[in-house]
Amino acid sequence: MKVKVDGLEIGCELRGSGAPLLLLMGLGAPGAAWEPHVREWEKHFRCIVMDNRGAGASGKPAGPYTTARMADDAAGLLDQLDLPAVHVAGISMGSAIAQELALRRPDRVRRLVLISSWARCDDYMKQLFETFALTRSRLSPQAFTRLLQLWIWTPGYFSAQRDAMVEAAEQAGVDPMPEAAFAAQCQACLTHDTLDRLARITQPSLLTVGDADIFTPPRLSIAMQEQLPQARLEVFAGGGHCHHWEELDRFNRTVCDFLLPQP
Repeated sequence: MKVKVDGLEIGCELRGSGAPLLLLMGLGAPGAAWEPHVREWEKHFRCIVMDNRGAGASGKPAGPYTTARMADDAAGLLDQLDLPAVHVAGISMGSAIAQELALRRPDRVRRLVLISSWARCDDYMKQLFETFALTRSRLSPQAFTRLLQLWIWTPGYFSAQRDAMVEAAEQAGVDPMPEAAFAAQCQACLTHDTLDRLARITQPSLLTVGDADIFTPPRLSIAMQEQLPQARLEVFAGGGHCHHWEELDRFNRTVCDFLLPQP
């Protein structure tokens, strides 16, 4: 379905029943990439699977984008769906959007799950996002996806899933995200900065990170944990940026244990 928010169409899917759980995807991906998680979480939650601006079925206006603007998109979607306060889970860029949502609309957020996250880019990360945008402009979607896979997966998982990786790279060329929209999302990531405001996020927060993540390394989540008043950090040993897929069952259980009422 599509919902109009402040003149922009936002693609979303509603699945399951229970406490509402808003799912915010990462850089360059549609909300459908949550599928392996939603298959489990829809048993316990009313999942709101959203396409960020620039991705999937959502509108793709000219950039630059910011995580604050994308958080406003999410808040507007919740308003249009007449949903009360929700749990929010965000992967990578989605976790940056989730931080801004909690800061801008604290009344709409119950608990946060921040996956492979960061609160402020250092020089390394700024170069990373600038290079991603530049490389995407020079390569085909398939070739860029093959390169990105080497950053977000650990070598062991990549090798074990080699056939699936090849298929995913080829699929990236079927209906690719427009280059300009990807660059606009990169700009949102590059300019994201909530570090000095994190103390204002008082909701219980779960941070997860892989200790082998070379994209958003553990030091970034540790820095966030030190600022968030009610934060718990779960480190996935041997996991990469996509530890939430590499250890899917453990990750899904960890999130459910954090979000569901305890007996």
